[in-house]
Amino acid sequence: MMVLYKPNIDFISEHSVDPDKRRYINPAEGPRHYLDIDHYGSYPFPELPRRWKEAVEKFSEDSLKQHGIVPWWVETMQQRLVQAFKEKNQSKILKISADLGHYIADAHVPLHASSNHNGQLTNQHGIHGFWESRIPELLAEKEWDFFIGKAQFIEQTNEFIWRAVLESAALADSVLFIEKKLNQNFPTDKKYAFEERNGAITKQYSSQYALAYDQKLNHMIERRMRQSIFAVASFWFTAWVNAGQPDLKYLTNKNFSKEELMEFEKLNQGWKNGAMKGRNED
Repeated sequence: MMVLYKPNIDFISEHSVDPDKRRYINPAEGPRHYLDIDHYGSYPFPELPRRWKEAVEKFSEDSLKQHGIVPWWVETMQQRLVQAFKEKNQSKILKISADLGHYIADAHVPLHASSNHNGQLTNQHGIHGFWESRIPELLAEKEWDFFIGKAQFIEQTNEFIWRAVLESAALADSVLFIEKKLNQNFPTDKKYAFEERNGAITKQYSSQYALAYDQKLNHMIERRMRQSIFAVASFWFTAWVNAGQPDLKYLTNKNFSKEELMEFEKLNQGWKNGAMKGRNED
C-alpha cells in the first residue's frame, strides 16, 4: 500500500483536517466527531445499541445526532473507502482516507466521549484544546515515538471502533480530575504564559503547566495518539483487503476533478470566513 499512501502523504496530511473545516459550512458535520456516551447511563453503557439501525429504532436518529455519532460514522466512512478501492478511484480513496483518519482519531480523544467535552460543567473551560493541541504541539515532534509496527486486518470494525470509544470514555474522568488537582496545587502566576503560536503571541497554558499535566497523566496523550495511528492504518488496510486487494500501482482518476478542487476551496473559504456550526470545543 506504500505505493499509494507514501507519495500522497502531503495531501493526506493537509486534508486530514477537512472534516473540521466542514463544520463551518455543514450543520450535520459536528455530531460525526464525538459521542457523549455518558448520556446513555453508566459504563459500559449497555443501553446504547452498537448497531446503527438498532440505535435509531430505540432512540431516533435526531436524538442520536444530538449527542454524537462518531463510531457509526466511522463505519459509514469505512464502507465508502472499501467501495473507492473497488472502483480503483485514486482521488476518492485519498479523500476518504483523510476523512476517515480524522474521525478515527477523534474517537480516541477522551473528551470526545464525554458530555463535559470542554470542561464547561466543571469550570475547566479550554481543557479540550489543552489536551488535544497544546501538549502535542510541545512534545509530539521532539519527545514522542510514533513507530507502531505494521497495520493489522480488523475482523470486526464495529467492535474495534466501539472499543476505542469506550476506552476514551473511561479516560475522560481522569483527564478532568487530574487537571483540576494540578490547578489547585500549581502556582497561579505560572499557569499561563504569553508565547508564540502560529506566528502570533498569545496567552495560553504555559509550557511548565503543560509538561506537569502530561507527567500527571502518565503520558496518556502519547499513548492515545499511538493507538489512533495504529487504528487508522489498520482501517485503511482492512478496507483494501475487503475490496479484493487491488493493485494500487494501476489506479484511475489520479487527478482531482474541477468539482473536487472547487469543493476543497469552498471548505477553505468557509473555514476562514464563517462561524462553526454546532457546538464549539475551543
